[in-house]
This record gives sequence, structure tokens and C-alpha cells, in this order.
Amino acid sequence: MSDTPTPLQGDDFAAGIALDRIPEGGMLLGHAFGEALLLSRHGDELFAVGATCTHYGGPLAEGLVVGDTVRCPWHHAAFSLRTGEALRAPALGGVGCWQVEQRAGKAYVTGKRMAGPKSGSANAGIPESIVIVGGGTAGQAAAETLRREGYAGPVTMLSSDTHLPCDRPNLSKNFLAGTAPAEWLSLRPAEFYQEQNIDVRLATQVVGIDPAQRQLQLADGSRLAYGALLLATGAEPVRLDLPGAHLPHVHVLRTQADGEALATAAEGAKRAVVIGASFIGLEVAASLRARNIEVHVVGRESVLMEKVLGPQVGAYLKALHERHGVVFHLGTDPVGIDAQAVRLRSGEILPADLVVVGVGVRPALALAEQAGLAMDRGVAVDEYLQTSVPGIYAAGDIARWPDPATGERIRVEHWVVAGRQGQTAARNLLGQRERFDAVPFFWTEQYDFALAYVGHAEGWDEALIDGDLEQQDCRITYRRTGKELAVAVVHRDLDGLHAEVEMERAMASQGGKAKATP
Repeated sequence: MSDTPTPLQGDDFAAGIALDRIPEGGMLLGHAFGEALLLSRHGDELFAVGATCTHYGGPLAEGLVVGDTVRCPWHHAAFSLRTGEALRAPALGGVGCWQVEQRAGKAYVTGKRMAGPKSGSANAGIPESIVIVGGGTAGQAAAETLRREGYAGPVTMLSSDTHLPCDRPNLSKNFLAGTAPAEWLSLRPAEFYQEQNIDVRLATQVVGIDPAQRQLQLADGSRLAYGALLLATGAEPVRLDLPGAHLPHVHVLRTQADGEALATAAEGAKRAVVIGASFIGLEVAASLRARNIEVHVVGRESVLMEKVLGPQVGAYLKALHERHGVVFHLGTDPVGIDAQAVRLRSGEILPADLVVVGVGVRPALALAEQAGLAMDRGVAVDEYLQTSVPGIYAAGDIARWPDPATGERIRVEHWVVAGRQGQTAARNLLGQRERFDAVPFFWTEQYDFALAYVGHAEGWDEALIDGDLEQQDCRITYRRTGKELAVAVVHRDLDGLHAEVEMERAMASQGGKAKATP
């Protein structure tokens, strides 16, 4: 994430380039008219699109061409080579698309193509209005996709948050470390929603759903009708039930308001205790160390991240944090907090003027339960993300859907997954019948360590490491009874993309349950 432009590289495509230099099914980096571009060739067709991912500025030239799409190596966003459109989260906006001409054995980029808006769907079942409950990435992606797909009816987003939809993963990373300004957090500025005629209502609580009347009951006593409804209520951080857990220097991290409060508290803190050795706990620890705050991490597990990443990766992460000065207290948990310290079950007393609780989240299911939706440790949805009640869809942390890779029903609390589900749900609200079959993806960054994870492995019996973990150059494959469920890569971005494609192809071969997605 940087506002500094990258120097242009490669050939000037406006001046022409030999066709045989453009790899079939691949891409070539260059530039035209002052912008970095990719050229890609598929038989007789030539495509030219912008070379920089619109999410965090990742170099698309280091990514992967899959069909007529290009995928970013950093966080696996996908863009159409034909139109430049952003096809899946975490990217929101598209990249530029350029006209290419062939003359005398050369390809010439002649100018930018201007994409016109999609026309509204003519399906008879298009709802008169759509309401989205939830202001996270699932709700935001859904609202934006509805407009991108040409839906012209009223779109209302009801959010209990006080801020516009934000880049939640950044809250525990750059923003908390003090290297990213608050201005970077909003996924879209307020003007975007106004221009797109998306009615965003912040600090709005929905307390009931009447499916028969297709109405919502709001906390202020008013009612709001809907033609179709998307529930994207997300999850709430688990709070400790022990003495002192609600003291003002004890923080959780979920919303932008949480992030801003924590960052402000960190400015004057000297000693912090992070309760919970999860991804968010470890990212918070790394960010607080970047501020030169003394950090202690408390976790119930005896081996760090053992169930998720395996004992070897866990041991490496523990040693990494210890090299940066973090002190771990594993195999124990807190029993009390006061203004000066955290008391542990082990008897230790840890001085702290800042406490961060990161012990997991719970899906926000009360509204769905009140409405009588079918539940299954989450909101039960089908492959189209439709609930048991017609006209109501669910996406994000609350949704439990059939995994085409295993046939099991899964619920995944990953930000990228939520965004992609919001996109799919939006298309299905418009009658497109698009299966949600994207391979789950998440990433973590701690100091100079970056790990990307594709797939889903709630339980595995084998973790195979290919490469050198100590040198941060490896691929870890997680299997159960010989079947590959997930792959984690450390500084092997292209390997992660290839693993994702392999999983999509494996799903596509399983009786047509799913297909490889763009």
C-alpha cells in the first residue's frame, strides 16, 4: 500500500512489439501512454490491461493468467483481461483496459477502452428493492456488485458500525503499527455511495425480521420494507468474563472504532499484554512491537498455532516473535485484570497499561434466529447462499455453506471469503444462480514474515513442508487421509496461486459440483 508510483518497466507497447514476444496464455509487462500495462495473447486475441492490482498495488505481472483472467500474487484478486473488471475480492475497482491492434507482425496499444455501464437485468424475478444488513466487506461487496451488474432499484445498507465499510485486516497490521493513516481504511469514500445511489445508514440496529411481510424492524421503532434481503451481520469479538475485563485500558479489535481507540491507547503505552495467540493476537503483538512497546502474549495452547498451521510453523512463529522481543506465556489463561496488571492462572502477574483481547469471534446470529432461518452452527445456506426462507440470502462470517471440495458444510471467518460471498450473493439476488465455489483464502503478515493460505482444513493429519521455513521460502501442504485440503506458502506467491487453481480443477472434476472460477 503506497502512493509512490512505480517506475515504468519493459517495452513501450504504443510503439509496437513483436507478436512472438507475447507468450501464449501468459503475459508481458510493459507500458503505454505513461501507464504500466500487461499484454496477453490467447490464440488470435490480444488483451491489454493495467498492471497494478487495485487492492494493495500488487504487481500483476508476477501473478498468474487463468483463462481470460489475471490473478494478483499477493491476495488473489482476479481481473478480466477482456474488460479490466475486478471479478473477485479483495479488489473492488477494476484495472484499465486498452485497445490493441495487430499490424505487420506487431501488436500496438492504441488507447484506453471505455467500458459502458451494464444494462439492468430483464429477469422477471428481479426484486423491487434490496436491503443489506451489515456494513462489513460482505455487505459492501454486495452493494457494489449490485450496481456493477446494472441493478437500478433501491439498495440500502444498514450498518451497526459508526464508520463506513473498512479494510479490516489492516486494523491489526499497518494501521496499528502506525505506518498507515486512517484515511486508508475506508474501502470507498462517502462520495462513492452517493454517486452509486447506495443508501448507507450507519449506527443503525436491526432488531427483527418479518419474512412474511418482508419488513425489518429497526431499533428506533421504524420499519423498512425489502424486496430481497442479504444478511451479512458478521461476527462479534469474544469478551472475557473475569474481573477487570471491562476496564478502559482493555481493548478488543473488530471495527474501525476499535482500531482507532487501540491505536490511540498504544501511543502512550509502555507495557502491553495480548490475550490470545491467534492470528489477530500475533499481528497485534508485532504491530505493538513496531511502536517499541513491551509485549507479553498469553495463550491457552502449549504449542503456538499448532491446530491451524502445525507444530513446526508454530515453533517458527514463536521464535520469530521472541527475536523481536515478545514474551510468551503459553498453557495458561488470565483470571483477573486490574489497572496495573494481568493475573494468570499460573500465578504470574504481568504488568500492563494496555490489554488487548483476541480470543476469537462469535457469528452474529440473533437476527437470523429470530427470523426462523434454518441454523447449523451458523446460518445454513445452499450453494447459492440462499437461506431456508425465500428472498433472504446470507454471506460472510455467519454463513455455513456446502464446501464443493469435501461435501462438508463449512463456515469460514476470512475477510476475503466474506467479500467474495457478498459478490456471489448479489448476483444471485438478481437471479443469476451462481454457485459459490471460490477456494477460501487468507493471509497474515508479522514483521517480515508473510504467509498466504488457500483451502480449508478444519482437521488434518499430515503437514508436509517443501522448502526452508527458516529462510521463509516454503510451501506447506495440509492433508487428511491423503487428500490435500489446504496449502500455505511463505514468500512463494506463485505457488499459492497454482495451488488455488489446482484445487479449483479438483473441485470441477468431482461430479460437476463446482467449476474453476475466474
